[in-house]
Amino acid sequence: MVEVVGVRFKQAGKIYYFDPDDYQITDSDYVIVETVRGIEFGKVVIAQKQVEEEDIVLPLKKVIRKADEKDKLTVSENKQNAQEAFDVCAKKISEHKLDMKLVDVEYTFDRNKVIFYFTADGRVDFRNLVKDLASVFKTRIELRQIGVRDEAKMLGGIGPCGRMLCCSTFLGDFEPVSIKMAKDQNLSLNPAKISGLCGRLMCCLKYENDDYETAKRDLPDMGEEVKTPQGIGKVVGLNILERVIQIEIPDKDRVLEYTLDELIEEGALPTQATE
Repeated sequence: MVEVVGVRFKQAGKIYYFDPDDYQITDSDYVIVETVRGIEFGKVVIAQKQVEEEDIVLPLKKVIRKADEKDKLTVSENKQNAQEAFDVCAKKISEHKLDMKLVDVEYTFDRNKVIFYFTADGRVDFRNLVKDLASVFKTRIELRQIGVRDEAKMLGGIGPCGRMLCCSTFLGDFEPVSIKMAKDQNLSLNPAKISGLCGRLMCCLKYENDDYETAKRDLPDMGEEVKTPQGIGKVVGLNILERVIQIEIPDKDRVLEYTLDELIEEGALPTQATE
């Protein structure tokens, strides 16, 4: 077992593990750590705990120190300078007539690097732009092309549900979302209704997907013939979440509703259907 703390560098960013060393760290502390990008300032979101070695990437970097008020002031200044850098870069992009959209700018904590995030439809030759930016900021410059989902995560906004975007508030990682999930949930396949602000399928389609998949395994298929207390009938409707089955009984010339439990209790539906 290895003792770790979980650190997040952005509000809804990934959580990275670090060795707390000899510090007593709580989940409300801010710390200074070394990352692949350099020295960074992050918030502890997982207090010290023991994890299995196979659950972490070794070697584990140590927390350099707890952050103090001076460090927080540095972060605030970096954010202000990043906004100024955004304006400069946007102007340079216009001057070079590059087909790219600047989304965000970020200084590393130690100011050894400025990272410019942008979107573009294809590859962009920004070599001259980098030279111009380096001459202005006198530090390392990184231009990073991101996708539309990352852009939505950075910019935030209000989704069709009326709430702030999941990706910008609490989702640390994007999970794969497929059109099959919308079909399984009997949702309209109109792209405008199942797409988020980024234009991709909404992340929330994933949230209840496991429940729908389990329910579909339990329930008979549409059009399947099943035995009921009223005779043999054909499935003509399913309420997946409530496990309610609509069955058309030809002899009765009517559609009856049964819950899955009712059919199993009556022994009318083979219990194998629930396996």
